[in-house]
Amino acid sequence: MFKFLIQRTIAGALVLLGVIVVIFLLLNIIPVNAEQLSVGQNTDEATLLATKKKLRLNYSPTERLWFYISDLSPLSIQSHTDPEAPLSLMSGDYHYKTLVRGTNKSFVLKQAYFGRSFQSDKPVLQILSKKILPTAILACTAMTLASFLGIVLGLFSALNYGKTIDRLLVSISVVGISIPSYFSALLLAIIFGYYLSNYTHLNITGPLVDISDIGEYFINWKNLILPTIALGIRPVAIILQLTRNSMLDVLSADYIRTATAKGLSKKVVILKHALRNALNPVVTSITGWFASLIAGAFFVEYIFDFKGLGHETVNALTMFDFPVVMGAVLLIAFVFVLVNILVDILYTLLDPRIRIDA
Repeated sequence: MFKFLIQRTIAGALVLLGVIVVIFLLLNIIPVNAEQLSVGQNTDEATLLATKKKLRLNYSPTERLWFYISDLSPLSIQSHTDPEAPLSLMSGDYHYKTLVRGTNKSFVLKQAYFGRSFQSDKPVLQILSKKILPTAILACTAMTLASFLGIVLGLFSALNYGKTIDRLLVSISVVGISIPSYFSALLLAIIFGYYLSNYTHLNITGPLVDISDIGEYFINWKNLILPTIALGIRPVAIILQLTRNSMLDVLSADYIRTATAKGLSKKVVILKHALRNALNPVVTSITGWFASLIAGAFFVEYIFDFKGLGHETVNALTMFDFPVVMGAVLLIAFVFVLVNILVDILYTLLDPRIRIDA
């Protein structure tokens, strides 16, 4: 287990490094006067130069990429004597513990630093930490709903193979897979949030954390309903088909016929023997889709004005606030890497034949 975790952690770190390089290079292709965006149009030349130095824009793209990777790394060699050093420990943005101290530089263990927003000059991690919770709640709710409905409907479809209800469920799932989340979000917002709002009492837009007329913050759970449905339609359809097809394969296996011949009840054969073995590809899909839902929530959140991580990222991209965009992309990539590791571990719990230490 330990060897497996070390191997996957190294592989995950390499994936994150590749994401950093690719996204950094893509964003630096866009010609943007970042220092002007940060301080505004009406400012003096001295302020522009100071801001450019603060944002490290006086360095080449290759140097800025190296500084950014060093900022993110938990282990780093950093200067503590030069106040103008790009990675100076004299900066209040760094929270660190010195491991080996030298005369001019130290080898330190530190918190990952994502930079500061071009627009607000706030730390990126501070901005994103306030937005990740609504997105996580939305993704978890949508995935829970999709998993439950997909497995139940897929099992029901497999047990009624060839019947009218089976063909109907398969047809509906094909339609569900074909509809993009942003399109279903628009339809749900218009139909249930606007035309039928007098009956559904749902808002066409609104954040999860809302503010009352007297200025108090509260969680408005009804604003979670439509984004959850919009985000969950496609995974429901995919999980339904995966469960159905996997169950059909398992039900035709020899050990299922043997269990039935021994006199076990149909309920025991299906739930204890067939369904458990059929869930392996379904679990892969569920965990994979959970990470995808966080990324897919971007446009859904923007349509419903949900004000989560996706909404913040889209706004940052339209305002050319690249540090915030970089931070959001890295968070999503980290979730993908973590989920993939958890999938491999979960596989061993569902199927004892699989050994991760092999």
